[in-house]
Amino acid sequence: MNREKAWALLTTYTKNDSLIKHALAVEAAMRFYAGYYKEDEDYWGIVGLLHDFDYETFPDEQNHPYRGNEILEKEGYPEEMRRAIMGHAAYTGVVRNTLMARTLFAVDELSGFVMAVALVRPSKSIYEVKPKSVKKKLKTKAFAAKVSREEIQQGIQELGVDETEHIQRVIDGLKTIAREIGLEGVIETEG
Repeated sequence: MNREKAWALLTTYTKNDSLIKHALAVEAAMRFYAGYYKEDEDYWGIVGLLHDFDYETFPDEQNHPYRGNEILEKEGYPEEMRRAIMGHAAYTGVVRNTLMARTLFAVDELSGFVMAVALVRPSKSIYEVKPKSVKKKLKTKAFAAKVSREEIQQGIQELGVDETEHIQRVIDGLKTIAREIGLEGVIETEG
């Protein structure tokens, strides 16, 4: 498995810039956690990069991530990767029985939420986002309303991590690719 092949697969099925940034964010969070757990960062990163690769083409629960799983199987991706990707969608009923699968589930919704928190800051910088502000926004139901707070909490419980530390790890992961996901920040100039 290599990232170039995974990137080509992602960009074949996904053209939407926001979905590509989400894939990059989840990849970065997975890579960060792989380092934390002393696992293979490239392997975990590919799982994060590809977890939603089929979503733009097959956006409904009857097809995503099922069609993607079929494509990944034909492409020769290992069952462990495919099961983790299947398990990131709670409605599939696929048990998250590996650390990698639980981590993917735990970082998926939270990565998107943390990005949203950064984007509402005047600076639009991930470097200014703190766990405290993420937790505060999680309590505001109208903010990023499509993000499932229940799945974020379920992911934290399944992974068995402290909420604040988990949020910080996702933030730290996203910092590693701030420029690529548009969260490096803007510099205000006097005009």
